[in-house]
Amino acid sequence: MPRCITATIIITGILRRDGLTRNAIFSVLTPEPARKRRAFIFGDHKTMQIDFTKLDGLAAAVVQDDASGRVLMVGFMNEEAFRKTVETGFVHFYSRSRNKLWMKGESSGHRLLAKQISTDCDRDAVLIRVEAQGPGVCHEGYQSCFFRRLEAGQWVESEPRTFDPNAVYDLAPLPNRDREGADLLPTKAQS
Repeated sequence: MPRCITATIIITGILRRDGLTRNAIFSVLTPEPARKRRAFIFGDHKTMQIDFTKLDGLAAAVVQDDASGRVLMVGFMNEEAFRKTVETGFVHFYSRSRNKLWMKGESSGHRLLAKQISTDCDRDAVLIRVEAQGPGVCHEGYQSCFFRRLEAGQWVESEPRTFDPNAVYDLAPLPNRDREGADLLPTKAQS
């Protein structure tokens, strides 16, 4: 039977040097039968206290391959995208240009199964370690969106394509987003 990972969150109070108490969040990952289908179980998703206010309701989401440690892509999540990721186990993002929630792989089939979610010290960004379900995550046909390397002042492709994007996507991307709706250039979130 396929298995997914669930997390149990333990919250404890830690007394800081300045005399203030802050909550510390520890996660314990345990295998869970796939029939439960929730990748992370920790009650209310607000337990992690992600700060969505700094980027007009968004938080940066860095996606990293769980096996290799390679950064695959960077996207943005609003609170709903974070909640859907936690509830389903599949990574969701918020498209700033389309003002819409979307799941990575909804058109390509190249979904991202969340294995671990962490946050930075400011709690305004998340790192999601994933198992990629497909040959690549980049809409241009590469394993990672970071396939260009700066060499002698020029951007060069540093790896071969892992799939033919024309065979996967039937629509060309708009200038500032990829074919699945991920924003490629920073813009303000629309209310």
